[in-house]
Amino acid sequence: MGNHERLAREFFHQGYNCSQAVFLAFCQDTGIDQETAARIASSFGGGLGRLREVCGALSGGCMVLGMLYGGFSPEDPAAKGEHYRRIQSYAEAFRRENGAIVCRDLLHLSEDTPLSPIPDARTQAYYKKRPCEEMVACAARLLDEMIPSFQHESQNHP
Repeated sequence: MGNHERLAREFFHQGYNCSQAVFLAFCQDTGIDQETAARIASSFGGGLGRLREVCGALSGGCMVLGMLYGGFSPEDPAAKGEHYRRIQSYAEAFRRENGAIVCRDLLHLSEDTPLSPIPDARTQAYYKKRPCEEMVACAARLLDEMIPSFQHESQNHP
């Protein structure tokens, strides 16, 4: 298990949401302090505020990629397209491993499952029934696997 994967699991077990756990695991790499990272990623847990849309772990990973490769000029559509290609590649790798990128699908919830803004208590039963810890670990591991090739691409395309 890589350091980022271990950190993501630890942050998740400390009570951070999926998005925060992944983004926080990469603070040293992105240059963002933990408080700022936790605040930025706070809205994306539970598939965006527990709406059960795009998985928070994947969103946290996309934030990492944005910090490492985003920030292009609005006048540079090629750079924007290249960044979106990275995001799509990352999301597709996540989908291949987990079967979905949407929180409700990963949790096997139906479209009509009632929504609640109240997070579930982090009990032993919670950790046993939810795949979220595995999702944050996967999101962090995929970043570790993909970032070297993204760095190589960035060096070859200034």
